[in-house]
Amino acid sequence: MPDSVREPLDSRYDAEAIAGRPSLFKVIGSGVITGAADDDPSAIGTYSSAGAKFGLGMLWIAPVLLPMMYIVVYLSAKIGQVYGKGLFACIRDQFPGWVLMPLVSLAFLGNIIEAAADLGGIGSAMNLLIPLPIPILVLATAAIIYAIQYFGSYSLIRGIFRWLALILFAYVAAAILAKPDPLSVLRSTVIPSIRFDADFFGIVVACIGTSLSAYVYTWQSNQEVEEQIAMGRRRVFERKGTSKRELQRTQRDVLIGMIFCNLILYFILMATGVTLHAAGQTEVETAAQAAAALTPLAGAGATWLFVAGIVGVGFLAVPVMTTGAAYDVVQGLGREASLHDHPRDNRLFYLIIFLVTALAVGLNFLGFNPMRALVWSGIVQGFSVPPLLVVMMLLTNRKQVMGSRRNNRATNLLGWATTAITFAATFCLVATWF
Repeated sequence: MPDSVREPLDSRYDAEAIAGRPSLFKVIGSGVITGAADDDPSAIGTYSSAGAKFGLGMLWIAPVLLPMMYIVVYLSAKIGQVYGKGLFACIRDQFPGWVLMPLVSLAFLGNIIEAAADLGGIGSAMNLLIPLPIPILVLATAAIIYAIQYFGSYSLIRGIFRWLALILFAYVAAAILAKPDPLSVLRSTVIPSIRFDADFFGIVVACIGTSLSAYVYTWQSNQEVEEQIAMGRRRVFERKGTSKRELQRTQRDVLIGMIFCNLILYFILMATGVTLHAAGQTEVETAAQAAAALTPLAGAGATWLFVAGIVGVGFLAVPVMTTGAAYDVVQGLGREASLHDHPRDNRLFYLIIFLVTALAVGLNFLGFNPMRALVWSGIVQGFSVPPLLVVMMLLTNRKQVMGSRRNNRATNLLGWATTAITFAATFCLVATWF
């Protein structure tokens, strides 16, 4: 039944029923790694800039973003899990070209810019220890990442670098050791402090963009497909449909990952707010300034800690962005794309990964400030979020896509509320420009 969603029994495609329920340690451990890896260099740069500029006054954005982060990742996972195709393959099937092509273009451009910013962030951080020009460090980093992707796999990259991502939890210790006033922290967390100017809405849109980046949607939906392909379900009709239990497992895993991701977000804001902002350093222009937020924990070793964290999450995130862009284009053209394909069997897919990587490197030779670029990449992503969310909400409510797994009332309420908030934030930012 290739043209419809099959309704499976609960025993079908239920990894827990087949392999046994995973231990609590495995579930939490996986969630910690996923959450830490989601805070890429762009996110770290954006949150550091927000904390430095507004102090503790931006802490409220963390609890606001948590349900938004959860719903977008869950919806993208649901599309891949139930429909059996990646996000843009699904959009191509369900919408006309005049809807598909602008969305592909937005996502493709956003991925290139964020990959460029992340590579620049890695280069800027490494420059603290290696006295070479940042563009040269960017080029070397990109070459290593692409070589591993081409000759190895993303699984290899993840296996090597995912534990380095846990260094981001140093921000938790640094924030606590900086001894912020508990009442100020509590008040700033539960009471939004809002300003009506371009700086404020720029940071808000950047935080939304980097937390709900389009590359996350593409990657998550396609990884659900890749997992099924790894189980031997290479044909689309074999992958359509999933069990209620499996969707519940996905909800749980996504929630755990996003809680840890959001926890890091919160403490980066706090650490930079009580160190950089309190010291009158309201602009983060260099990697050294961003690293100073870890001084309460590591002292003179703050630089080493910062570099290790940026390199760890950067090597996890950049391949996701470049591969995500390739997924978008290939699926937009009506072709199939899978990391299970050998490069010689899917030359177009790997060629686009190379081109995106090359373009991202090239942008770093234009002389942009790497730390500022991290924030601006979040703003660019923020403008691509609202239209993609609208399409995802429509897809996950269509019977021909979801069958009986269409969104329930609570999911729709949270999803449409998230969509409205993202539209409102971008509208307010544009309004301040005029």
